[in-house]
Amino acid sequence: MKYILLMSGTKAGVDTYHAWSQKDIEAHMAVLGRINNELTESGEFVATQGLAGPNEAKVVRGEKNGMPVTDGIFPESKEFLLGYWIVDVVSPERAYAIAARISAAPGPGGAPTNMTIEVRRFATFEQSKPQ
Repeated sequence: MKYILLMSGTKAGVDTYHAWSQKDIEAHMAVLGRINNELTESGEFVATQGLAGPNEAKVVRGEKNGMPVTDGIFPESKEFLLGYWIVDVVSPERAYAIAARISAAPGPGGAPTNMTIEVRRFATFEQSKPQ
């Protein structure tokens, strides 16, 4: 089963992260790198990617006169997507366990960040058929 693990944050949270010491950033990224390596070795890793800030985001709805209709930038947004992991695992519990490890990656002084990770299963045709 494929799941996407979504990491969201706030501007204040990102600003705080940017104020971390280089040592804390390196420790945080090292843990995430180890998780990615372990997922690759176990065959569960599909993809991961950090995203640019919301100052570059646009919402697109259809088109008008052959051009996409865009809206944005949304500096008033309270939360925005920071990045994601896609994993292919045997159970929802395994996806939750991976998300918990990502959430517990260390922050300043080694304390867990406990960042919220949303876990969503990829829909399949069988799952999305009306009953």
